[in-house]
Amino acid sequence: MTVTDEASSAAAREAEQATHAVEGDVEGLQRILQALAYPDDLQHLDAFKKCFASYRALDADILPLAVENTNIKAQRLSFGPARDAANAFRQSLEAAARSITSTNACCVEALVANATAALLEVQVTQARHIAESDEAAMSRMEAEMAASEAAARKAVDTLKGLLPAAAGPPLAAAAAAVDRFTAINAELVTLSRRNSNVRSLALSLGRKRTVTAECDDNLLALEAALAKHDFTATR
Repeated sequence: MTVTDEASSAAAREAEQATHAVEGDVEGLQRILQALAYPDDLQHLDAFKKCFASYRALDADILPLAVENTNIKAQRLSFGPARDAANAFRQSLEAAARSITSTNACCVEALVANATAALLEVQVTQARHIAESDEAAMSRMEAEMAASEAAARKAVDTLKGLLPAAAGPPLAAAAAAVDRFTAINAELVTLSRRNSNVRSLALSLGRKRTVTAECDDNLLALEAALAKHDFTATR
């Protein structure tokens, strides 16, 4: 996993080049073994080729996913534009609350605190969503985020009825900020749902690790078979 699309693409190209180099070496070794008439060695090489074909098939799934970087892009949205919108929302509400009157001070302060906390809950849930791979769990998180966003909007509407006209501009700015936050969160969820980094990492640490070990075992068996020929030649 890399942090930029350019680095991901470069790593994918390097992996492809290395794979092609292995395939070229295998073809060259096969010609040599056929010329030497080493049937047992060729069997070990064939076993490696079959295993390496599985390795290549996994790479065909993993590399395109890794290059997409959707989880990393979702994380950037969370730590960048989404956080900025949440901060703008909080600052606008605090500005609106400065026009507070003594009669409703406690109520206004509670609404501002609850609305700010609601968007903070969404931000916390975003991090969990980005790391999650289970579809049902992501759906539950999305429902939680929608409820928190709705609570923030409701708080703004309630404040409009409690604060004087002077609070109108900052309340309008708060409403615009929560609109931006909701739009960014929707984009973030779409990227997170794609889960390209999570899926590619799971494949790399799961099935690919097993296949790599199988390929290594086949190469060790081939190396041992070739070593026997070397030993025989020195007798």
